[in-house]
Amino acid sequence: MANIAKKVSWSGKNDETRGERTPLLNGSEEVRYNRQLSGGPIFHIGRLSTVDLEEDIATEEDPVRSRPKEIPHNEKLLSLKYESLDYDNSENQLFLEEERRMSHMGFRCLEISRWVICGLIGVFTGLIACFIDIVVEKLAGVKYSVVKKNIEMFTEVGGLSISLLLWVVLNSAFVMVGAIIVTCFEPIAAGSGIPQIKCYLNGVKVPRVVRLKTLVVKVCGVICSVAGGLAVGKEGPMIHSGAVVAAGVSQGRSTSLKKDFKIFEYFRRDTEKRDFVSAGAAAGVSAAFGAPVGGVLFSLEEGASFWNQMLTWRIFFASMISTFTLNLVLSVYHNKTTELSSPGLINFGTFDLECVQYSLYEIPLFICMGAIGGLLGALFNLLNYWLTIFRIRYVHRPCLQVMEAMMVAAVTASVSFAMIYLSNDCKPLKMDNSEEYPLQLFCADGEYNAMATTFFNTPERSVRSLFHNPRGTYNLLTLGFFTLTYFFLACWTYGLMVSAGVFIPSLLIGAAWGRLFGVLLPNKTFIKPIWADPGKYALMGAAAQLGGIVRMTLSLTVILVEATGNVTYGFPIMLVLMTAKIVGDYFIEGLYDIHIKLQSVPFLHWEAPATSHWLTAREVMSSPVTCFNQLEKVGTIMDFLSNTATNHNGFPVIVQASGEQSGKLCGLILRSQLIVLLKHKVFVERAHSRLHQRKLQLKDFRDAYPRFPPIQSIHVSQDERECMMDLSEFMNPTPYTVPQETSLPRVFKLFRALGLRHLVVVDDVNKVVGLVTRKDLARYHMGKHGLEELHLAQM
Repeated sequence: MANIAKKVSWSGKNDETRGERTPLLNGSEEVRYNRQLSGGPIFHIGRLSTVDLEEDIATEEDPVRSRPKEIPHNEKLLSLKYESLDYDNSENQLFLEEERRMSHMGFRCLEISRWVICGLIGVFTGLIACFIDIVVEKLAGVKYSVVKKNIEMFTEVGGLSISLLLWVVLNSAFVMVGAIIVTCFEPIAAGSGIPQIKCYLNGVKVPRVVRLKTLVVKVCGVICSVAGGLAVGKEGPMIHSGAVVAAGVSQGRSTSLKKDFKIFEYFRRDTEKRDFVSAGAAAGVSAAFGAPVGGVLFSLEEGASFWNQMLTWRIFFASMISTFTLNLVLSVYHNKTTELSSPGLINFGTFDLECVQYSLYEIPLFICMGAIGGLLGALFNLLNYWLTIFRIRYVHRPCLQVMEAMMVAAVTASVSFAMIYLSNDCKPLKMDNSEEYPLQLFCADGEYNAMATTFFNTPERSVRSLFHNPRGTYNLLTLGFFTLTYFFLACWTYGLMVSAGVFIPSLLIGAAWGRLFGVLLPNKTFIKPIWADPGKYALMGAAAQLGGIVRMTLSLTVILVEATGNVTYGFPIMLVLMTAKIVGDYFIEGLYDIHIKLQSVPFLHWEAPATSHWLTAREVMSSPVTCFNQLEKVGTIMDFLSNTATNHNGFPVIVQASGEQSGKLCGLILRSQLIVLLKHKVFVERAHSRLHQRKLQLKDFRDAYPRFPPIQSIHVSQDERECMMDLSEFMNPTPYTVPQETSLPRVFKLFRALGLRHLVVVDDVNKVVGLVTRKDLARYHMGKHGLEELHLAQM
């Protein structure tokens, strides 16, 4: 282990003294505990070196310090609060018996049910997208109309400061409502939700991420954020909303409302729910951009860790239904019965075919734009990374989080007003002008302020204006100042405790500097104006900026092609995105990966660290391991499940031969299964007694899923503690195992590809020597100085 940059005490060799402390970031200390339990063949997993960041640091004599002003944060930590999902089916006797009883027609009915569920996911996701779009347009329309009338009135008589105050108050009020419902009711609804869904599909159990309450807060929060004029979009929240819808519909019940419709019971397990959540995320993309194929590719590229061909078609079906539902409802709402004209929430419009051509000499220009997008994206991510660290340390109280969101809303309105007020970029107002809220301000009669078309509008309409407005609509200073100010406003906004996405702000920033690039070309180069169409370069700049921030390639190419309705740009967009990703990755990770790391989530990437071949399963595994006998005493199981210091979720089951101190592996059982067995009192003595006891079925486990009761709610009498429990029928008799000498990359590949939660390490005689979990693998990563090992922390 000599070449690991930061070594952590994993086996507890230096933990003999309770309370031994090691300095951490910001003067905090690492507390190491050494707790040992006794009892037969049962061992305590991992006497780990942990850091408890929620430890009460205040004393009763000092009430002023009851809440710390600064929360220490160290990115070299890995949170212990995240558990893994069970993406590998437990093939115990109950499962195999049910599968063998099912006929061919039964399996066909299940397949039809999967298609029905995907269709329902698309319908509900499309309806939610319609609701968000209609409400945002109504609220934003009322706000901008009121502010516009006020500005026009005070432009003539003086007192524009009152108009500024009105704009600030309206923005702050909307954002205050959105921030309060997020911070007070469901903090997991903050942000875009894409990092959380990405973690969920990776196999991490993110608390409350797919709850009904999260969906309600997400929808209401994003409406307030967009209507409040923040530099945000609604596409990320739509992806999160689609995932929540999928998680709920696929289960046929609502645990939040305590309503069970008694349908789709077969799909009440993590494996099935994962596939439907993938479909929900794709349906969200499709509803946002009108891009069904892009939604499928987004779910594949950014979200799903596990994939198959049939799943692809079901996800595409859900995406198509989502887009169709959205278009149908919006067309009826706008009384457009002749055609379904709106391709999605974010309609970029179709580009003029006369301007879509590009020449070979423009390819180097597109590559340069991709490099610029990669550099600006890296700068955006770096600034947001520092800002997020500051927020984690200091802005952690709900009141401070709401105040920060209101301050950003007020600053955004003030900066927008100042930019419009100081701009002298006046353009003639034509009869066919497509601007929704044109402001005259100090321009002559028949003219409007061009700066107002970017700031005094919803972000989606501003992007569309930059794409399609003719040459000469904006001067160089307007585009330059807008790019600069909106870049920092968007960077400041992302990470607030509001529901918000980063797609549209990124596209808007890129479209502004891309159009500036296109305006400058005819003046500074030999390129003819007919080829240097500003809208074309605005599209390339938008792709470069978004690709430089989120580092998406294939899916983003298809999304932009579908959203613009033009296949001709497919190749240059892909070229721009690949360049932006290569340049951006050289400096810093993508924005979503940064926020996943800052949350200390044990996220498993596609491959193991490059220099980890010399590590073996023996060095990575947790040991000694808590094992249960195949015939185990109830009291022993209760004691270990109740022990808060050993909150483990998987236990190898062993069988001992006569004369052996340790037994050989015969299966694996989960904490959730043991809790259900204890709840139903499945004891050997009760089965042998004359009391009638119903045979436990898989339905009993599915009814308890996903919110299994805590062990504290299970009551076992003193006499029952002496009873025995036979685990053979309920354990997985064929768990995946690896020898001790297996290399880390091979362990990683097996764990990642099969979606495992536990991987048992055995010796040459099949005796358990260790257990590999997600945290054991995620704590190794490539740092600046080579292979590094993360600390484990209670956060």
